[in-house]
Amino acid sequence: MPESPDAASDPSARWQSDRTTFQRVYDVLVGTTDPASAQQFATRADCSENGARQALEQLVEMGIADRTDTRPRQYVRNESYLRWKRVETLAREHSIGELRSRLDDLITADSELQDRYDVPDPNAVVVSDDPDTDHETVHERWDDLADWRTIRRDIPILKRAVRRAESASDGRVNSSL
Repeated sequence: MPESPDAASDPSARWQSDRTTFQRVYDVLVGTTDPASAQQFATRADCSENGARQALEQLVEMGIADRTDTRPRQYVRNESYLRWKRVETLAREHSIGELRSRLDDLITADSELQDRYDVPDPNAVVVSDDPDTDHETVHERWDDLADWRTIRRDIPILKRAVRRAESASDGRVNSSL
């Protein structure tokens, strides 16, 4: 019979022992996109329902989570908080030159995809159900569209990160970004 892994080698056990209830609930919150009840968070974060609810209420007060008006009450991550955090992280961890270079790369890729598909937006691309279109071509098109949507999501975030990094380098902090 194989030996059971100990806490040092089992990532789940290590996560449970090394993180507080609040930290585990936060981890679950930022890793999910759908609203969930305190009971569902408790199950995923391996804690009591009361502990999950208290952590979620603190996260709501901090602006990291939103609370629904449904019964049972549900909680969901605040997407604007996550965008703000991403902007702050990018501005802190990368130089203005690196951010501008990546932004230029994304703008170029966006333009190339517009030219390739002869449409201004990935949502305007028709993915063919034509039986004569080979499987590989359909998958390439789906991959392109996923990449294009990611590019479109990342461009405004990088623009904000460039402005944030520029304001920080000027000695000004612009909290309205």
